Amino acid sequence: MIDPPRAEAVSAVAACRRAGIMVKMITGDHAGTATAIGRMLGLGSAECLVRGECAALTGRELADLTDEELLRRVHGVSVFARVSPEQKLRLVRALQASGEIVAMTGDGVNDAPALKQADIGVAMGRSGTDAAKEAADMVLTDDNFATIAAAVEEGRGVFDNLVKFIVWTLPTNLGEGMVILAAFVFGVALPILPVQILWINMTTAAALGLMLSFEPREQGAMERPPRAPARPILGSYLVSRILLVGFLLLVASFGLFRWELAAGASPERARTVAVNVFVLVETAYLFNSRSFTRSPFALGFFSNPWVNWGAAIMLGLQLVYTYAPFMNTLFASAPIGLAAWAKVLASALLVFLVVEAEKRLRRDVSV
Repeated sequence: MIDPPRAEAVSAVAACRRAGIMVKMITGDHAGTATAIGRMLGLGSAECLVRGECAALTGRELADLTDEELLRRVHGVSVFARVSPEQKLRLVRALQASGEIVAMTGDGVNDAPALKQADIGVAMGRSGTDAAKEAADMVLTDDNFATIAAAVEEGRGVFDNLVKFIVWTLPTNLGEGMVILAAFVFGVALPILPVQILWINMTTAAALGLMLSFEPREQGAMERPPRAPARPILGSYLVSRILLVGFLLLVASFGLFRWELAAGASPERARTVAVNVFVLVETAYLFNSRSFTRSPFALGFFSNPWVNWGAAIMLGLQLVYTYAPFMNTLFASAPIGLAAWAKVLASALLVFLVVEAEKRLRRDVSV
């Protein structure tokens, strides 16, 4: 007689192992049964799976271990059999004491203490008791381990898109602040007015930044190890990119503003050029920000059509901002000519190419 694990559970365990997630089975079954099921699931090190020697650690053996001995052995064992509720709780605490983030699944009343102690307690929705569901942080409605692996993959995609939005939006705020500061330092007119900053931030966040939330998960999301909890969201690699793009925005907007004034343009027209620099550079940088390491050409410009729609909407809004009389009155903007547009587009293209070059030069750096 045999009750084998689901096929999708086997593939989900393999996906978790590739993602750097240790999967351990804690059961009340006989050690022989637990070892056989663990082998089917691929639990244990590659060496012991090849040799067929991935033996389970029983509750009796666990009881004989001191806390120090358990800390040394808990990482090397993937299957625990004939385990009592108190020992489940002890295993969770041992893993946490060694610095691990522990997710625990369970369905019975006796699982409640371990579910409560775990960093992420997951109760079964169909077979789980009310006590287990109340003690858990989340409920798995289909009782399928593969759903946990899929949730991890989805979570990594959501986290990546959140970081992409942060890395995309911070250079704008940095550039705006530095442009204002540079004007004060050099004692010249402001290249952009406060109401124009408000226009930039409101429109680009909605039309451009929001589109990054629809970015598909990148290849290899489940091929990299988990992030350490103490690791900052923005590492040195991303911080340096924020500073780079912020500096380029400062140079482009402030430089073109002074250039237009020197060419005899009115302050309103020069500021309109500066505002368009910010918006078009942000639009170009949006395509850079779709991936930290890969080019948009490699991703495919139509793999996220929302980004294209957002860029088109933003360009339309900028044309209204620049040429509509009521917008000229509201935001102190003014129509500009083709020569000015050419300078703005050249600035956006330059920033796009610089960021892509930086990706290639630092493609082996960990994000």
